[in-house]
Amino acid sequence: MTHRDSPPRRPQLPTGWRRLAMRLPILLFRAGLGPLFGRRLLLLHHTGRVSGLDRRVVLEVVSHDPVGASWTVASGFGQRADWYQNLREQPKTLIQVKNRPFAVTARFLPPDEGADIMAGYAQRRPRTARRLCAFMGLPVDGGEASYREAGRAIPFVRLDAAVGHWQLGRSHA
Repeated sequence: MTHRDSPPRRPQLPTGWRRLAMRLPILLFRAGLGPLFGRRLLLLHHTGRVSGLDRRVVLEVVSHDPVGASWTVASGFGQRADWYQNLREQPKTLIQVKNRPFAVTARFLPPDEGADIMAGYAQRRPRTARRLCAFMGLPVDGGEASYREAGRAIPFVRLDAAVGHWQLGRSHA
């Protein structure tokens, strides 16, 4: 059986000090230090599907379309990540890029689109792409075909700015 036939091994959700370390960027965003991350990271607000409480997570921006006002993110922990499941329940939410808020709607991308995104990401950031795939248990050999195959297994989400929100945000920038 090839790795294509078996589901990828997803990393364990962090606990203890690793969880605290992963949550540190949230505190930096809340302290108004979002510009430190540039456009590379965003703060995603999401509503807990069970608790109904406001939750936050910092995610890497895999790609950004400034004209269409959309940001694409990937779930390194697969579809079981809380933020991913919460967005499935309530796709309209808020993000913060630098110190600017945007109302967005989450769109869950099909595997073939994920393949294109991962191939492009691997071209722009080859070392990071290789590390991400290793972290997720997805074997890659550095070639475009292997990154495309990995991209089909990674859940990607496009966060599209609400109509009018982007233009309004730009006029006040």
